[in-house]
Amino acid sequence: MDEIKADVRPEIRALYDQMVATRRDLHRHPELAFQEERTGGIVAERLAALGYDVRRAAKTGVIATLRGGDGPAVAFRADMDALPLTETADRPYRSVNDGRMHACGHDGHTAILLAFAEYAAATRDRFGGTIKLLFQPAEEGPGGAKPMIGDGALRDPEPARVFGLHLWNNLDAGYVALKAGPFMASADEFIVTVVGKGGHGAMPHLSVDPIPVAAQIVGALQTIVTREIPPAEPAVLTVGEIHGGSNFNIIAPEVRLRGTVRTLRPERRAFMRDRIGAVAQNIAAAMGAETRYEWIEHYPVTVNDADAAALVAREAAGVLGADAVVESETTLAAEDMSFYLERVPGCYFFLGSRNEKLGLIHPHHHPHFDFDERVMPVGVEIFARLAESALSR
Repeated sequence: MDEIKADVRPEIRALYDQMVATRRDLHRHPELAFQEERTGGIVAERLAALGYDVRRAAKTGVIATLRGGDGPAVAFRADMDALPLTETADRPYRSVNDGRMHACGHDGHTAILLAFAEYAAATRDRFGGTIKLLFQPAEEGPGGAKPMIGDGALRDPEPARVFGLHLWNNLDAGYVALKAGPFMASADEFIVTVVGKGGHGAMPHLSVDPIPVAAQIVGALQTIVTREIPPAEPAVLTVGEIHGGSNFNIIAPEVRLRGTVRTLRPERRAFMRDRIGAVAQNIAAAMGAETRYEWIEHYPVTVNDADAAALVAREAAGVLGADAVVESETTLAAEDMSFYLERVPGCYFFLGSRNEKLGLIHPHHHPHFDFDERVMPVGVEIFARLAESALSR
């Protein structure tokens, strides 16, 4: 922690080596969504040994409860899943599972929350309420928060606040970034299938070619953002897949477009859903084709409660200094932490983990991704202060 100036108590600093060992073990053995059997097993076993009431949820998730009095409950969440990505960096703790990698910091999130669990168990007499720990699968998709909630993550008892953090390589180590209100975007998926009439490539007049229709639709969809959304309001529409055709001289019978939409307001989310379908259908009709349209909702907007965000900013400033707590730019990345925050007021924040001197500069989801492990005790300290503030005797 020499280069990261932080007021971290000795009991938490003493957990650093254990945190690193846990994180690197998880990094070596990444598991994809709803396959986190080993990870969830390690988490459940360690929490039970610490005296938590532990139960499994959402197939591979873990809900753990530590009761310290008759006061309110506060929940803390970490995600556990890895990405379907091949790690290319040569490091001692490189993934041993081909095609799977912790390239988003979830191994660090799990290690941080486990260390906080150990600290809380050792100091439970300081807490006048209940601590709930939510170790969640499948954040990268299809989403583990909803099944965790369905399995009682926010019941018995219902938390008064919920907090979570994300290690963030867009921010230097030693900083925290957060924002009250809309913080991260909703994420939805659309599929447009353009249905034409197949035929011979030399006789297009006898067919309805869906490829030029699809090309027109791809261009027109961008004008929904550039001409129908106010310029000061962030929104993204990306067509990420185009599939159609089987040979150079065959007119395909249909073409499939698949993409994502990111917005920061529920009403804009509904507007985008309706306009994509209408634009695609009308362009296709004008060119003699038809469309089939699917809209698949994924994650809602991540909205931070103003009071909870102010509490995080205050406690983070106590750890790192006021100048190290900054207002985050709104990002159009998405998070299923949003499902918890729809139901319980709370705050999700970024903990800077970039260190250029150490070469830890690669973005999330990159095959060389890694982060400055020395920030992990900072995350534990912030969690500890949030718990003590909310559950003080």
